[in-house]
Formats: sequence, C-alpha cells, structure tokens
Amino acid sequence: MTEFNELSRQFQVSDLVEQRADLHFITASKEHAVAVVSALKERYGYTHLVFFTVVDHLEKNEFHLTYMLHNYEKHHDMGVVVKIARENVQMESIHHLWPAAATYQQEMREMYGVEFPGSPGLYENFALEGWEDIPPMRRDFDTKEYSDKTYYPRPGRESHDPREYMKENLYPSEAETW
Repeated sequence: MTEFNELSRQFQVSDLVEQRADLHFITASKEHAVAVVSALKERYGYTHLVFFTVVDHLEKNEFHLTYMLHNYEKHHDMGVVVKIARENVQMESIHHLWPAAATYQQEMREMYGVEFPGSPGLYENFALEGWEDIPPMRRDFDTKEYSDKTYYPRPGRESHDPREYMKENLYPSEAETW
C-alpha cells in the first residue's frame, strides 16, 4: 500500500493490517498521529472522518483511539490507531481538520476522561449532566457499586426471581416440567 510505505518513511507508523480489500488499519505514535491523519486527508484523499472513538484496554493500561477515515475516490477506509497510556490521558485535538471532531472529543472526555486541550466545547455537558464520578465508560468504573449507591431500594418495592415469577404467574401448568 503506497500510503503506508510513504507514511512509515516520514512518521512513526507501523502494523499495516488489511481487514478487507477496502479497509486497512495502521498504528501511529501519539506524537505523530495528528500529522499522519492530516497527511491522509491532504495528500491521499481521505477527506471524510467517519468516526473517532476510543477503547479502554485496562489490562494493557492504555486507551486505543481510532480515527476512521474514508476516501471517496478509492472507496477505501483507513483506520489510524493510536495507543495512549491511561495515566496521561491527553491527545492533540483534530477539530481544525474536521469541525465535527469536537463532538467526538467532547464525548470521549466525558465518557472516558480523554482530554483534548483546545477543543471547542470540551467541558460542556455532553450526556452526563452533573456527573461527578470517574468517567462511566472506563472499565474500572464499578457500575454495580454506582447503581447500589444511586438507586437504593425504595419502600414498597419488591424484587422477584424472574424464573420463579414465570412459573407461578405465566406458565403454572408447565411449571412441573421445568
């Protein structure tokens, strides 16, 4: 792949993976990621930011950011994966390349705690108005603990075992066979 060979000579780019003939992934260093994405847009025609997302790899102690770009002339998608440490969760913004990236970055800051200094509207509420706990999409967020703390049992409310409830109320004639 021409783009990969040229980019790997200029930047810290590795791991070319062909998912399909029209879908490839490359890995870029944190320091060179925005330059790589810029080059793909400006020189190689990947003008559409399809999505920009993050996955928490707790066991590796890192986040993987993925910039998914599309080239309309070639009908080809290119994913650029960037691995960043969970301790220093900060990445350069790409809102200057695609204004819509600011929305993705706002969501990633709120849901995962990834910071994008200089990104417009970064600290405005995205979906979690008044949230004060650790970001809820991080894998070290304890949903059970949060649920128990937030949604305590209310007086007059009962809890039933769904299997027993179905036997007694929905299928009493078949309960013998269960």
